[in-house]
Amino acid sequence: MQVNFKPGAAMVIVLASGRGERFVAAGGTGSKLKALLAGRSVLERTLDAVRASGLPWHVEDAGHPGMGDSIAAAVRATPDAPGWLILPGDLPLVLPETLRAVAAALQGRVNAVQPQYLGERGHPVGFVAGCGAQLARLEGNLGASPVLRAMRAIDSVADLVVDDAGVVTDIDTPAALAQAEALWHARLGS
Repeated sequence: MQVNFKPGAAMVIVLASGRGERFVAAGGTGSKLKALLAGRSVLERTLDAVRASGLPWHVEDAGHPGMGDSIAAAVRATPDAPGWLILPGDLPLVLPETLRAVAAALQGRVNAVQPQYLGERGHPVGFVAGCGAQLARLEGNLGASPVLRAMRAIDSVADLVVDDAGVVTDIDTPAALAQAEALWHARLGS
């Protein structure tokens, strides 16, 4: 677990506890977070974007049984954060400016912010500090979706349209890794 704290800014929680079972079931070998994308691991590519955003961050990699458990542990480990951006570690193409935009949108009159790319909802999902108690009680495989649903039910979620395919490009299969590699090179023009 790593924590980089900066007062006043939403904390990016990078989820790195998953077992990557879908990746292996689809023919991948080893951890999807350690799979190489343009010469660096998927997790390192994700962390590169987080570091470049300038936002504080916390890596939750303690091997929890479910995504909800990981989120809960990370929120409990960062109780003084003014909010959290929940970012699965297998989104290596998310742009630093998208992370900053989601964090900035949390300053509005909503409890949560979810980015969208071409109509598809993605990550990171941002939550204000007032959601901390609910996030800290999560468990199981549903991640933060129960909290997000509750916020949508009271019309307190902002859907933030972004020009960033990285918010919906997760690495669950070797085919998804190959697509991400192609997108990476297309961004670089190589």
